[in-house]
Amino acid sequence: MKRRLFAYQALLLVAIFAVWQVLTQPGLVPPFVWENPDRAAFFFGEPLKIFKVIWAWFTEGTIYQHLWVTLQETALAFVIGAALGLGTGLWLGLSPTASALFDPYITAMNAMPRVVLAPIFMVWFGLGIWSKVALGVTLVFFIVFFNVYQGVKEVSPVVLNNTLMLGASRRQLLRHVYLPSATSWVFSSLHVSVGMAFVGAVVGEYLGSARGVGYLIQQAEGAFDINTVFAGILVLTAFALVLDFAVGQAEKRLLVWRPVQAETEQL
Repeated sequence: MKRRLFAYQALLLVAIFAVWQVLTQPGLVPPFVWENPDRAAFFFGEPLKIFKVIWAWFTEGTIYQHLWVTLQETALAFVIGAALGLGTGLWLGLSPTASALFDPYITAMNAMPRVVLAPIFMVWFGLGIWSKVALGVTLVFFIVFFNVYQGVKEVSPVVLNNTLMLGASRRQLLRHVYLPSATSWVFSSLHVSVGMAFVGAVVGEYLGSARGVGYLIQQAEGAFDINTVFAGILVLTAFALVLDFAVGQAEKRLLVWRPVQAETEQL
């Protein structure tokens, strides 16, 4: 069943590219479709030429250094943003006073479009990887923070009371009750967190950088090379799918530790 579904998905993808190729060929499309059929390929690109660009990138090896930079930015943004979100979420979740004090500021920062911070980060950190990491951190932090905060608040009162009755200290509560509950929420949001780190890295590269796949797209766009732009988009899409697959495999292992709510209530 899975093989059949995969085959249908592959056929659908081939059909999409085939239709795309046909619609950008002036001789294959009736005159009434485009006012100037010769310009269709200029605006929408041609799949065959796009795949030639991708093939040249990988065979000549020019794409690997850019993919490596994007991967570094994504990984650093995810790790730093997740660590800050985990620590802050635990702190505010366990401290009602601090939570009440910082709540309006957290809400205000979360409501602010973080993309507008990219130029500021470039002034602070330059055009290297750290300005992209900083942008990615701002995107990952709030996802992890709110998940951890919610995880702490939704600790089962049955488990909490039983642990207190057994004489657990505050440190033991943090280690054996609050931290596992919070991290389980973090693990369940891995796809979104890594995706946001990836988005921050690519957007930062697009706005200003000297390396990275986002930089390649920005350069091609400046030269009105639509085929190279689409080639970069397709490479980024494939790269994101690989990251998503890796996160999915990690999730299967990490979520083994996540307690089931029904089981928790029975303790």
